[in-house]
Amino acid sequence: MKKLFFPVIGWLTLLPSTVAGSPPIELKSGMVISASLLVKTGIYRLNGTDSLNRPVLLIQGNNITVDFNKAVLQGSSDKQWPNEFYGLAILIRGNNITLKNAIVNGFKVVVMATGCKNLKIEYCNFSYNYRQHLQSNWLHEDVSDWMSYHHNENDEWLRYGAGIYLKDCGRPVINNNTITGGQCGLMMMRCNDGLIYANDFSFNSAIGIGMYRSSRNHVLSNKLNFNVRGYSHGFYNRGQDSAGLLVFEQCNDNVFAFNSVTHGGDGFFLWAGQTTMDNGEGGCNDNLIYANDFSYAPTNGVEVTFSRNTIKYNVMRECDHGIWGGYSFNTDINNNDFEKNRIAIAIEQGQDNKIRFNQFQNEKEGIRLWARKTQPDDWGYAKKRDTRSMNYLIDHNRFEDVKLCCNISMSENINGKKNGTTRVLQFLKTDSTVKHISLDSGYENGFVFPESGKKEKEAMRSKFINKATAWSIDSALKGRDHIRITEWGPYDYRYPLLFLKSIDSNGVYHFDVLGPGGNWKIKNSNDVRSISQTEGTFPAAITAQKTGTDVRINLEYSGGAFTDAFGRRYPAIQSYPFSFRDFQPDINWNVNWYSWDASHDPNKNYELFRTVFNNTPVKTTQVPRIDYTWWGEIGKHLPADSFATVAVGTVELEKGMYKIGVTADDLVKVFVDGKPVIDFWDASKYKYDEDTYHSATVALGGKHTIRIEHVENSGYATLIFYLKPL
Repeated sequence: MKKLFFPVIGWLTLLPSTVAGSPPIELKSGMVISASLLVKTGIYRLNGTDSLNRPVLLIQGNNITVDFNKAVLQGSSDKQWPNEFYGLAILIRGNNITLKNAIVNGFKVVVMATGCKNLKIEYCNFSYNYRQHLQSNWLHEDVSDWMSYHHNENDEWLRYGAGIYLKDCGRPVINNNTITGGQCGLMMMRCNDGLIYANDFSFNSAIGIGMYRSSRNHVLSNKLNFNVRGYSHGFYNRGQDSAGLLVFEQCNDNVFAFNSVTHGGDGFFLWAGQTTMDNGEGGCNDNLIYANDFSYAPTNGVEVTFSRNTIKYNVMRECDHGIWGGYSFNTDINNNDFEKNRIAIAIEQGQDNKIRFNQFQNEKEGIRLWARKTQPDDWGYAKKRDTRSMNYLIDHNRFEDVKLCCNISMSENINGKKNGTTRVLQFLKTDSTVKHISLDSGYENGFVFPESGKKEKEAMRSKFINKATAWSIDSALKGRDHIRITEWGPYDYRYPLLFLKSIDSNGVYHFDVLGPGGNWKIKNSNDVRSISQTEGTFPAAITAQKTGTDVRINLEYSGGAFTDAFGRRYPAIQSYPFSFRDFQPDINWNVNWYSWDASHDPNKNYELFRTVFNNTPVKTTQVPRIDYTWWGEIGKHLPADSFATVAVGTVELEKGMYKIGVTADDLVKVFVDGKPVIDFWDASKYKYDEDTYHSATVALGGKHTIRIEHVENSGYATLIFYLKPL
């Protein structure tokens, strides 16, 4: 990359002096660093504490440079899995502080900086730190994997961990850092006037860069690809609130330019915030979203809601929605490139928006505008704002191979001219709810976009970062089908993996054999036959016929050096084992559902509540697995709320250690042979979606009886049971 220059001179003149002539210093747990130093190169295994207020290292003071000199700081040496990682590695307090050349892994949070001015973090690698163990699989999603970033006034975001967490920092500079194999990259709370450029925060299971109440920042030329969860190609595309760029709650006047943000749950996810939802004021306004690539998002390339922004010269290909702009107002959508999206631009209840000079190719729908008849009663926004869909300018757009260009309902005052169409099935669809519309497609052939766009983009590059261009995604990974979610997040194509794509109705498993190159072969297998191919090179596709309940395929990799899913580095190797297992024991579940009322409230008295199980069930069934999600009634003319589920099954198991897991909304108990192993019977502890999942490790062997008791209070409900050998 060409050398960058900073658009604000202060970022240059206020940097601290570098270390010169000082002997390298060894790191020790509990160090307080108050003067510049060079760290002695080595690997430091220093565990954090159970509190994020007590870091391993504290950098405190003014005008300090800490050069890690590529030293490695490792935490959580007493833990095995990323969801168990704990502690804060480095806490920074003070002004004009630089941290560089650090490699840190194994922590819940790597760097936390509070109240700093002119902080600089550069050339660091904060990969392979905390991330959740995901429960969703190829067939269905699990609600416990959903994220929620809607509140951070009390640092709620910290429960998800972070590579870098900045709080109340002014003019931070974050550049040339790498964060991968974690959950969240850079998270910013009340941070203004920062410069974030040339970082690679890719292949994390939630967020690349997140902002909350942060304004006037420049986010330029970063690589933020594959920050995603909640996706199974051909089965569901939920995203579960993951995103390459997250902008929540009163973030204004930021510039997001020349970034590669592909394959994110959302590419760009902006929400005005609860303040706006309550009082109708403010928003995340006047942000410039410019010349980024937001392609291949399972949900939205760009989501901007309840706010006013400019979206210009971006690329959005193969997303569910290219732009979702619910309740957007005075937003300019200009000169963007849309291709192969389900709906390119979808705006509900929008006002005074301009859609101009955009190109739409191979879309099912180009532009959809609509409104709902009524607004939610609990939205202060709708009570204090006019929320009609109205006053659009749609002109000089080009539609090519689009099935329906403009689909409009419950909207008024829609105008526009000189829209070009080539091979479209229908230009405009309206109904009787549309008032005062005047749209034409006057340039049926040969519509040409202004050449001024190229010059403008070059001028913008020069203005911000001197000709720096956006990162480009590896051509081999283009397309949404390259999103492959494992139990630890998005697969990064750096290690060998046997990935299950689907199981067809005949019990045939369909796999992709993926890896960084080299060769693979199958060593042995269990409960499968008719494997279509037993050795080959990467990538490959194979099938196998299921014959039993414990499908196992053990493979061997030989090839070049690689890094595995947990950051462990392996040299070129002739024999590295990797495997697949799908354990689905035979359990014949007897399931009964019961209604309950206030006189048997399970939230008040469990023993009294249990007497409802003496009543006649409202529904009874037998199933091979417990896997339920209810958005309403559990059956026709049956309860949607205030019901209980009791499932009892027997299972025969080989002796060993097993993990029992259950996802339940709202309350649940699990018993094995009459003994409780999971007890979540306090609704006050249920705050977030991740609180719906509960697990226990138990020793089992022989025949066992498993009993599940589940209670639904109101609203959405789910009950999913897992049993896995360890």
